Amino acid sequence: MRLVITDLDGTLLDHDTYSFAGAQPALDLLRRLRAPVIFTSSKTRAEILMWRELMDNRHPFISENGGAVYYPPDYFPCSPEADVFGDPYAELVQALEEASAESACRVTGFARMTVDEVARECGMAPALALLAKRREFDEPFLAHDEDKLDALLAAIAARGKRHTRGGRFHHITGKHDKAAAVRRLVERFRQTSPGVVTIGLGDSLNDAPFLNAVDVPVLVRSDSTDELKAAVPRGSVTQERGSKGWGEAIFELFARQ
Repeated sequence: MRLVITDLDGTLLDHDTYSFAGAQPALDLLRRLRAPVIFTSSKTRAEILMWRELMDNRHPFISENGGAVYYPPDYFPCSPEADVFGDPYAELVQALEEASAESACRVTGFARMTVDEVARECGMAPALALLAKRREFDEPFLAHDEDKLDALLAAIAARGKRHTRGGRFHHITGKHDKAAAVRRLVERFRQTSPGVVTIGLGDSLNDAPFLNAVDVPVLVRSDSTDELKAAVPRGSVTQERGSKGWGEAIFELFARQ
């Protein structure tokens, strides 16, 4: 079995429009081949559930940069509803506010942004922004004083939290990442399907941990490609960006089938 594990924003979804049209033929191919497509994203559970419905995806998924793995009922024998790795959201919001005050680096997190502000910053409709604010394990934020960013990150680390950066925002999380969640999920697949080969697709630095944990890492071209390639030297790079790059990679990897 080949297991496709993919980021969403800037990878399966186009960065500016959130369209997956460029990937639709490849998604259709994977469905015919019965190759599971696993979403792993900084998006919330509520957001990912919506995208799963739109793409008719019925597989497990990983939310909020590895905060939790969610399993459909009866997908695996005796699996829980979720494997949770993340710290509570309120704890992250408090840690970010304390780190901001200590470092004098001004920040604006989702917790203090209105739905309309999130919609504007993300370039999405308010209805989608409402889902994006239903956070459980990860606080996205904007940093307004780049010269004090290092001090902010040191203050975050001093509180036992982690920092990562996606395509639009910085993120504060607990001591989890996409890689740990991916490893747990792959373990469950291998218990029922020996010989699993993992293919990972991502476009930004917060994808590096899980891309280094898969058998075949693919870097979907973006403005962060050079940095991501340095972090994931085994990764191949697509010519196209976003959903077209995603489809390009899948057709190359599954061409013989």
